[in-house]
Amino acid sequence: MEQALQGKIGRFTLPEILQLVANSRKTGTLGLQRDDDIVMVYFTGGQIVYAYGPRQTSHLGQLLRDSGRITTDQLDEAVKTQTGAESSKRLGRILLEKGFVDRADLEEVVRSQIEELIYSLLNWDSGTFKFYENQCPTEEEITVSLSVENVILEGLRRLDEYNRVRETLPDFNKVLTLAAAPPERIKDVSLTSDEWNLLAQVNGQRTISDIADQSDMPRLDALGKLAALNLAGLVEIVERPYEPPDRLALMVKRFSGLLEDYLALKTESKTVDRTTTEVIGEDR
Repeated sequence: MEQALQGKIGRFTLPEILQLVANSRKTGTLGLQRDDDIVMVYFTGGQIVYAYGPRQTSHLGQLLRDSGRITTDQLDEAVKTQTGAESSKRLGRILLEKGFVDRADLEEVVRSQIEELIYSLLNWDSGTFKFYENQCPTEEEITVSLSVENVILEGLRRLDEYNRVRETLPDFNKVLTLAAAPPERIKDVSLTSDEWNLLAQVNGQRTISDIADQSDMPRLDALGKLAALNLAGLVEIVERPYEPPDRLALMVKRFSGLLEDYLALKTESKTVDRTTTEVIGEDR
């Protein structure tokens, strides 16, 4: 009987585990767990065909909408169909059946979604893994075919880039603000449209992670450009977010000040009147 493929991440690296499954041309599901994070990677004949992680996977509908492949109205209609009839169909399948997206576009987004998930796993240095033979995704899932070797090569390249970004921006929860650069320096700076778009998101309140997630480019690309802008002295990290003045609070404070001035003047006027009365009384 073939021994089950399972063990601890650390004793084996993720690339080694993926290569072992690929070289054995296995079909089934590789389950990976680190603390509360659980990811399932599905294989057919050693090729990656699907992957899912509840905490790591972005919503497919949102990815399709953000990439301009479907509209918000189309997404809302598909979600309504999925929830209204308590359908067991996946959102991607519903979008296909309604003709909102073609299979090529859907597979491209799913492929990117799976790749990004696998890339995020390559920096795991602890956890456990277990391979479940012949457990495959349901027919409702949109599957693709990915070479393990290509995924590993691209993932490690991105990991190197990610580590370089971390050296410049060690904490993605920190807030970025525009640096106070002299006007003559700004004039000489030549930025791409992507870099200008990122700069437009820097307002002293958004975190590095927020800015990267809200951009239209891949997260790692956005982080890399933010790191470059930081090194160029165009943006800087602040310890606490800039808090814009509360207009209502300012109005209340101003009114309170005016009221205090009015009461002070009124008190002073009464004092003067009382003193005048006393003087007139003495004269009589």
